[in-house]
Amino acid sequence: MLLLFLAMSNGSVHGEAMIPDAMNSQFLVASITINNQSIFDLDNAEEDGTLYRLANKLHVSTRPQVIEQQLLFAVGDLASPQAVSESERILRENGYIQDAEIELVRRSSEVVDINVNTSDTWTLLPKISFSHAGGASSTGLGLKESNLLGTGIAVEVLYESDVDRDTRKFKFIDRQLGTSWYGIRAISEDNSDGHLRVLEIGKPFYSLDTRSSHGFAHVDEDRTDSLYDRGEIAAQYQHIIKGHELLTGWSKGLRNGWARRYTAGLGYNEHQFSDAIDAQGWTAIVPEDRKHVYPFVGIEYVQDEFEESTNFDQIGIKEDRFVGTSFSARVGAARKEFGSTSDAWLLSAAARTSISKSKSSSLHFGAELNSRVEDGDAANFLLDLNARYYKRLSKKRLLFASFDGLYGHNLDIEQQVYLGGDNGLRGYPLRFQAGDKSALLTFEQRFYTDWYPFRLFRVGAAVFFDMGRTWGEGPLNTGNDGWLKDVGAGLRLGNTRSSMGRVVHIDVAYPLDADRNISNVQFLVELKQSF
Repeated sequence: MLLLFLAMSNGSVHGEAMIPDAMNSQFLVASITINNQSIFDLDNAEEDGTLYRLANKLHVSTRPQVIEQQLLFAVGDLASPQAVSESERILRENGYIQDAEIELVRRSSEVVDINVNTSDTWTLLPKISFSHAGGASSTGLGLKESNLLGTGIAVEVLYESDVDRDTRKFKFIDRQLGTSWYGIRAISEDNSDGHLRVLEIGKPFYSLDTRSSHGFAHVDEDRTDSLYDRGEIAAQYQHIIKGHELLTGWSKGLRNGWARRYTAGLGYNEHQFSDAIDAQGWTAIVPEDRKHVYPFVGIEYVQDEFEESTNFDQIGIKEDRFVGTSFSARVGAARKEFGSTSDAWLLSAAARTSISKSKSSSLHFGAELNSRVEDGDAANFLLDLNARYYKRLSKKRLLFASFDGLYGHNLDIEQQVYLGGDNGLRGYPLRFQAGDKSALLTFEQRFYTDWYPFRLFRVGAAVFFDMGRTWGEGPLNTGNDGWLKDVGAGLRLGNTRSSMGRVVHIDVAYPLDADRNISNVQFLVELKQSF
């Protein structure tokens, strides 16, 4: 469902100012003061200009109550350093918040005043977008407001065209209805190949100490799916998806540094397929329609381990990095007597953990599993393994390495494993190789600078090497080309003043195993959430 999070800076007003870790026990909150600043700091000579003043004047600032209602404490509450730190993380996740700091000012040994200092981003954006990756381009034109009249509500109207479809989209998101933690997300798309309708309403586990969660989700989609060979469409089929989910969750909150959560609910999903639309003489096998109606139960463990850092996945801004361990699992039981097309166990699980010797060196592991068990055999079994390594070489240089591996077995036709320029192998066309298993290894030397053109973008750069391949059989049984490698370099523009994506990537990549059917150079322009 819908999740939300917040941000932080420095200062004091009266009494003795403290950072959260300076207090190791609970304290009484006597007052909360919200100090929300506009986009540009006019007290800074570098930002005291006509255009900056105009931007501040035209911008509708976030309402103080929108910020205050996201805090995990209120006036009169007994709060803890953990609640303060997590409130800061919640604030920092908001796209309409540029920076923030929570400051504690001591009245007595057990009573504090709290100052919440934030600054906004520009949120009303004409959405003129362009991206190019893997030899394919996508464009967009529309309007997005991610903080409507300072309320935190996001509204988007967009026309978008990419390799899969043309889309006319309307999106509405309100993460906190009224003063509650209940939120709503609604999406309506009319597409060149069908439509998409999404509605989600509920209250998530919005903090580690949250005791309950509830939600309802509905999906109705009609689309054309494509099967690819060497980056070209080889066959297509129509795919209709309908799904509903109703769930509730409960927890005892944060205990000894861990949150343990339970969920239970009812799910329904249905997939209908048409005959394949033959594009290049291939014979594709379209599966039978399937429907699963099932109750489910789940469990989740999350460790309260985070660290603040700079110049890892962002440029020049504060990052909240998860350096702990988490695990979740869910199982559902679909039966024919419930209306399902088959008896099946629906399984999913995910885990993350980190090894961090210092703030300059860390290793992160992740795994995710999704599958069905039908007639004693695994169907649509997909195991996703990943590892991320960060090594700080200096304040402005960082070595990054990553591994991503997928292992599939008896995959559904719509759940294929592709590798190409759109998912990490930057020197090759999109969806260039297909199979049911893949591996991708990336080495990247990242450079961070203090260059801050027009006080709008922070500038970085990278040189990289990618190597990957797929194995096994895809639906077209076309084989693959073995290991593929590329090298390249790129510019990174860290966006700090608006609520659009965090980092603009401008890359040039050269395939090292290219054949005469693909270009000797690939240009990629993408908007991503990280470096």
